[in-house]
Amino acid sequence: MSEEKTYPMTAEGRDKLQIELEDLIANQRPEITKRIQVARSYGDLSENSEYQSAKDEQAFVEGRIQTLKNMIDNAEVIDSNATAKDEVSLGKTVTFKELPDEEPETYAIVGSVEADPLAGKISNESPMANALIGKKVGETVAVPLPNGISIDVEIINVTK
Repeated sequence: MSEEKTYPMTAEGRDKLQIELEDLIANQRPEITKRIQVARSYGDLSENSEYQSAKDEQAFVEGRIQTLKNMIDNAEVIDSNATAKDEVSLGKTVTFKELPDEEPETYAIVGSVEADPLAGKISNESPMANALIGKKVGETVAVPLPNGISIDVEIINVTK
């Protein structure tokens, strides 16, 4: 029997998934069911686009519910207090600058489920986070890029 995949994430990330799951079950699922019932009342289902659209949406929502349940059941909530205060780890925010003289950048390192680069949250599985995890303030780290070269960054600050 294969082992279930675990999903490393912050407590905040797990809570967001739980809220989304509750919304899907309590609000969206019943709304779609009502739409299907209304569409059925229109008669011939084979040419009923409202019915087909609602059934497609129902399939998507049910799939998402199962995915969320699996992620929540197999969540590995990371305790950022388990590492040194100045050490980069999942659940912490790191500020670094590309050497020699680029502007500092700040990112929170989160599980892949929570990643949102536009919101400043990068996955622990990304090359950047992978290179930084376990390093401490003041260290210079070589970060591999997809084109085969690497850049050097200096860790300036680490916070929870």
